Amino acid sequence: MENNFSQKNFSNISVKKIRKRDGRIDEFDPKRIYNAIEKAMRATKRYDKETLDKILDYILNIIENKYDGNSIPSVEEIQDIVELTLVKFDLYEVAKAYITYRKEKENIRKEKINLLGSFYEEEVAKKYSLNSIRLMVNRYLLKDEKLQILEGPKQMFERVAALIVIPDILYDERIYDKSGKQDIKPKEELNLEEGEIGLKKQGNSYKLKWNKYHLERMKYLYDYLNERGHMKISWSEFIKRLNNGDFDQYYENYLKYFDLMASKKFMPNSPTLFNAGARLGQLSACFVLDIDDDMASIMKSATDAAMIFKSGGGIGINYSKLRPEGDVVGSTGGIASGPISFMKIIDTVTDVVKQGGKRRGANMGIIESWHPDIMKFVHAKEKEGVLENFNISVMFDSNFWNYLAENKPYPLLNPRLLRKHNIKFPDEQGFDIDKVDKEVIVNYIDPKQLLSEISYVAWEKADPGCLFMDNINKRNMQYKYRGPIRATNPCGEQPLYPYESCNLGSINLYAMIEFKDGKAEFNWDKYIETIRWSYRFLDNVIDMNKYPLKEIEESSKAVRRVGLGYMGLADALFALKIPYSSEEGYRLLMKITEYLTYYSMEESIYRAKERGVFPKYNETSYKDGEMPVDGYYHKELWNLDWEKIRNEILENGIRNVEVTSIAPTGSISMLVETSSGIEPAYSLVYEKRVTAGNYFYVDIEFERQLKEKGLYKEEILKQISDNGGSLYNIDSIPDDLKAIFITALDLPWWDHIRAQAVAQIWITTSISKTINMPSWATSEDIYLAYLFAYKVGCKGITIYRDGSKSVQVYYAPAEATKSRFKDYFRLIREGKIENKTISILKSFKIDLPKWYTEMNIGDIKINLEIRKLELNNNNNFNDNISTDNCPVCKSVRLKHEGGCITCLDCGWSECILA
Repeated sequence: MENNFSQKNFSNISVKKIRKRDGRIDEFDPKRIYNAIEKAMRATKRYDKETLDKILDYILNIIENKYDGNSIPSVEEIQDIVELTLVKFDLYEVAKAYITYRKEKENIRKEKINLLGSFYEEEVAKKYSLNSIRLMVNRYLLKDEKLQILEGPKQMFERVAALIVIPDILYDERIYDKSGKQDIKPKEELNLEEGEIGLKKQGNSYKLKWNKYHLERMKYLYDYLNERGHMKISWSEFIKRLNNGDFDQYYENYLKYFDLMASKKFMPNSPTLFNAGARLGQLSACFVLDIDDDMASIMKSATDAAMIFKSGGGIGINYSKLRPEGDVVGSTGGIASGPISFMKIIDTVTDVVKQGGKRRGANMGIIESWHPDIMKFVHAKEKEGVLENFNISVMFDSNFWNYLAENKPYPLLNPRLLRKHNIKFPDEQGFDIDKVDKEVIVNYIDPKQLLSEISYVAWEKADPGCLFMDNINKRNMQYKYRGPIRATNPCGEQPLYPYESCNLGSINLYAMIEFKDGKAEFNWDKYIETIRWSYRFLDNVIDMNKYPLKEIEESSKAVRRVGLGYMGLADALFALKIPYSSEEGYRLLMKITEYLTYYSMEESIYRAKERGVFPKYNETSYKDGEMPVDGYYHKELWNLDWEKIRNEILENGIRNVEVTSIAPTGSISMLVETSSGIEPAYSLVYEKRVTAGNYFYVDIEFERQLKEKGLYKEEILKQISDNGGSLYNIDSIPDDLKAIFITALDLPWWDHIRAQAVAQIWITTSISKTINMPSWATSEDIYLAYLFAYKVGCKGITIYRDGSKSVQVYYAPAEATKSRFKDYFRLIREGKIENKTISILKSFKIDLPKWYTEMNIGDIKINLEIRKLELNNNNNFNDNISTDNCPVCKSVRLKHEGGCITCLDCGWSECILA
């Protein structure tokens, strides 16, 4: 990753080609020799640029004299020359490191070939680690009925890119009329027997060749546009022009989409990788269904859920419309069983429908705080084995917070009686109880007791989470016309109306880091360009998607919602040597997120000019000059000209109702080997156990900096691994590394929440973020965290206390995390991390937990006066305390993140979004 290669002119070298191990002839690049030697020198603390330049000159002279342009050297021959040269320069340790590196590379190459077989293609496979290739084979690559792979990494990305480029062609102004004033052309059949169809014909074939699933979606989009008067030519004329090469310029777009994925700059959500250009064709991760208080609607929701699970998606449902348990059923004179019983129906459906051959589905179950069954809902998952396929969340409206602030009894309302009296359900603007029929009030509850009970159960079982209706709808551009959004997808980062879906994708921020003279820089131009193409990719997904239900297709296309986010934040901050929770870190996080939404919206405006606004545009507040992000209303935070964006929307409209969202990225971030979503690193080092033995998995940027400092030694890695992957409270680790390499359980909950809130200022939808707490945190911590998250503008919050789920097979020992916290606060006090979150807490009149005061005045002495959850008391971080295993690789190394369980070894995730 270093960029110290001498800019000499090597054009006069007669050796221009090299023979690869598989026999292919490639360009000879001296920079590769330079980089390999540099790595070996740095690993042995013998790096010296002047010496390195001399070594390279010597090696190139030997190559020039030996081959003289008359023959082509092999990779092995070049490597032999390098080894001998290092010995000649008396660099024996460097030579040994180079030989070891060479052997490791050879072993990795052989295992990749073993995994990929005839699909091994070095130009793509070499960009991906062995772990990434294993993950692709286990999860992403298409397989036949005998589970033999049908494609390699390159073919997978080609398959996806070949689908995504199709809308660019059909929206070409030569054949597409944005106004929709064309005569509808007669319907024609798709003839798959006519031969190959593609772009860039070469002889009798094409550089891009579509399969039958690509062509089916192409024909579907053509017919969809034609039926709406957009197409200027018939289908057969279009195919004729396509075959004549009239649209071959879009091959460059195809290459752009391919490169986004192949170069690790961007990945779409998993269903797109699974299903693009394949039989299922369903590309979305997120869906929300509706459910009304009658049996027909309940059973329809179950059927719709089954279709979504089968296609590879997850769902969210708000169950608040259902009458409470024990209420009357007028049609039969019976007694209602309540919303939780109907959640169990969806839970059973989830169990029996395997998603697209990949895994079980995922659900978000929501009940609003005013529902009479709220306490039953809060405790619904306390018993093991109940609602296992659900994340659950309580949704609060602003009415609740007013009652809490005023310490007044909070009314519980019967949804059946609200409908009977034609009273609107409470929304984010509150509920005037004095103006409604008192019959609808079935009980009162102490709001503090309710929040305390939620806090305790979340402390004990990691569910429920909380959703804040007024924050969700504060900048909802559809609220004036459609009322509030009342549900989210399974991980909470996509608030959606019923039957809407969202297509997610994430930019790898670590791929935006470039090294110049050994110093890391964030390439903003590269980031902007990646945002533009990633947005285009996701907008095209809407047109290419094979939706599981007609209602979902209609609702999704009516607003064209996309959710572009990012991953690799922690690794990017590591490289830049900026602490995650520092003031500088929060400023950079805000700027990165502002750029993400600004340039996504700018591209969406360009798309609106070319292709038209989303159909429901005139039913939104965009036309009134409102904007979907809080940051617009705080000009002091601007780095970019947001007035320009607003004015362009008023003039030209916008293509998508919302454009950005930060999702959990468990599997796709493992694919590109970077940190997940907006999260801090979970662990810098952990011991990975395989059949052949154990080895340490090290965060990619941490490994680079350890080697740079000459600290990359097995005894240090073991020390960090035994400390839960954290540097804190390890005396041998220097403070400058501790200040930079912060992990999730090094941070107090308020810094997690602040990171989420800072990013939320510029995100149009929402954010999936795990607020990690150590095992010794109290229910008071969770209560205070809810208050803080609400007051700083988060749209929801998911808290995970270490060890609170039985599926978690390892957790950090209490004493270790207490010591880590103490070390973290020491760095803040000593000015090595600039952090002002405590003052923000105080400004919102949020109390600090008792342990904070005790921890900062002396030795840690924390007595927890709370109900206790029985946990394994073994302090060995790596010990197995559960019989649960990964269903793919059988590993017991599972972690909880973003409301999902993820395998650290193979990348399997319980979450369909990952």
